[in-house]
Amino acid sequence: MFNLISSIMHQLIMSNFLFTSTNQIADRFSEGGSFFMTLILICLLLSLFFIVKGFISLKKDKSQTEKMLKLTVDSSLLGLVLGFLASVIGLITAFDSIEAIGNVDPAVFAGGLKVSLLTATFGLFSFAIARIGILILRWTLSTENKE
Repeated sequence: MFNLISSIMHQLIMSNFLFTSTNQIADRFSEGGSFFMTLILICLLLSLFFIVKGFISLKKDKSQTEKMLKLTVDSSLLGLVLGFLASVIGLITAFDSIEAIGNVDPAVFAGGLKVSLLTATFGLFSFAIARIGILILRWTLSTENKE
């Protein structure tokens, strides 16, 4: 049994399965622009913090839970807006480069579009994760109020 587990672990390490997926996420993060991607990540982490704090205060103080819900909504919306703002700024930068160069290869243009959409995608992802937490917390809060 130990040999089988050792063999599987060896195959995973040799195939760089874990390293490759982590490296791809880090590459996408840096391709999207470290400044805006970091701001969106901070908004996601704040949203998760507020959701957890809302669940902790659920039994003790319902007004604190409501406050955490409002803060979660605000931080998730901020992450979404920052994602789209960075996307628009990236598109403007890409079009400025195209205008300066003149005739551009479609592959270069597609690469620029991909990079500009990474921030919007991450903003949408952080917004969706926060909204799921908000829905669960609101559902739990409404269940607590009925009892």
